[in-house]
Amino acid sequence: MTKTEQVYGGSLYDLAQEEGLTGVILEELRQVIALFDANPDYWRFLATLSISKDERCQALDEALRGSIQPYLLNFLKILCENGTIGQLKGCAQEYRRRYNEDHGIVEVRAVTAVELKPQLRQRLQDKLQQVLGKTVELTCRVDPACMGGVLLELPGRQLDGTVKHRLDALSASLKTAAV
Repeated sequence: MTKTEQVYGGSLYDLAQEEGLTGVILEELRQVIALFDANPDYWRFLATLSISKDERCQALDEALRGSIQPYLLNFLKILCENGTIGQLKGCAQEYRRRYNEDHGIVEVRAVTAVELKPQLRQRLQDKLQQVLGKTVELTCRVDPACMGGVLLELPGRQLDGTVKHRLDALSASLKTAAV
């Protein structure tokens, strides 16, 4: 994450916090990014510096006015004017990081060889919440290379309980064992 993304995302969060809109703007950021991702030509248009700032900001106004908070719309215009609209995802990441920190939320990704059944997913989430003492937003990803078990990716650390990891460790141990 760049310094610009940290400063801009943090500033948007500070403003939203002052106005009591942190949750609303977080959701609107997700929606705007999804909308832009679904329309990559629009991303390119907004990032094209040869198109005047006024035209790009007017396009944002026409597309989004009335459907998102004015603070967020103005934020997007500032990114357009500064030629940094391409850093919107990083700004949103910093915003979400600050939101999660303030609300006691931790994002955890579980990687498994097969899709987790809803009951098992819920049990894992409940256990993580109990152990971490925070609200856990659990996302799951399937990677058949795990072979079994689960890899948990938490901010700043990984807990690898996969069969692949255990087999790799066993193999390394056997290679260094005296014969």
